[in-house]
Amino acid sequence: MSKTKGGLGKGLGSLFGEIEVAPDGTVLSGEPPRTLPMTRIEPNQDQPRKVFDPEAMQELTESIRMHGLITPITVRKRENGLYQIIAGERRWRAARSAGLTEIPAHIIEATDQQVMELAMVENLQRQDLNPIEEAEGFENLMKSCGLTQEEAAERVGRSRPAVANSLRLLSLSQPLREMVAEGRLSSGHARALLSIKEEDRRLEAAERMQRMTVRQAESLAKRMNKKPKEEPAASEDFSVDYIAEIERTLEGSLGRKVTITQGKSAGSVALEFYGADDLERLIQALKGLLV
Repeated sequence: MSKTKGGLGKGLGSLFGEIEVAPDGTVLSGEPPRTLPMTRIEPNQDQPRKVFDPEAMQELTESIRMHGLITPITVRKRENGLYQIIAGERRWRAARSAGLTEIPAHIIEATDQQVMELAMVENLQRQDLNPIEEAEGFENLMKSCGLTQEEAAERVGRSRPAVANSLRLLSLSQPLREMVAEGRLSSGHARALLSIKEEDRRLEAAERMQRMTVRQAESLAKRMNKKPKEEPAASEDFSVDYIAEIERTLEGSLGRKVTITQGKSAGSVALEFYGADDLERLIQALKGLLV
């Protein structure tokens, strides 16, 4: 029977028979691990994870150098005699860097589709994928195996809306995808960007959103989607348009909603802020305008 964590990998038991998925996402075979030469092991080119944090890799390398590899990797044997990694590429890379010439591995039989599903489950359980890698993994799983969003979600134990929201990130331009993959923008910020109708304004918005909370980013996206007010007739009082222009200018400089109210002899300016930290940023921004 399969043992999974957090609902991931629903139905793996029926898909893989006696293959077991441990609580940490490691795929087991029911048989004791074998020791394989490092030269006979190859990575999976369709592995959803593409980015390996250098600092974390160095820490794992040092741990393996001191204590050896405690958790075996999982592989399948290919027709060329090599063993392809199904789960544990990060451990394999670190073991290679630590100078190991052989490594313990569970050997299982699995189809290409099963390999992709197991790789996705392991990475999702370990939370190793950045939002873009996760989206690309879902897309690759669907295309290669002919799955619908609902079927892909079922395979990895995610809800269909979660998979759909993940796939939406792939409609971002390459520069924005890189910002999300590098962690400069969260998936919440990315969804706010996708709500901006004019694609050519998204990069401008992304630069500003890096200093905002997700809530602030959503508010910015809403303001950017507002249609500009129509120009008044020549006979109308231009003071209304002048005030609106000042509001837009201040909103662009301060990254928040600005409301100017003008009376006959006096007026007021209202600035939104979101919590104590944001208030401090607002004060500093106002000081900068006065320099």
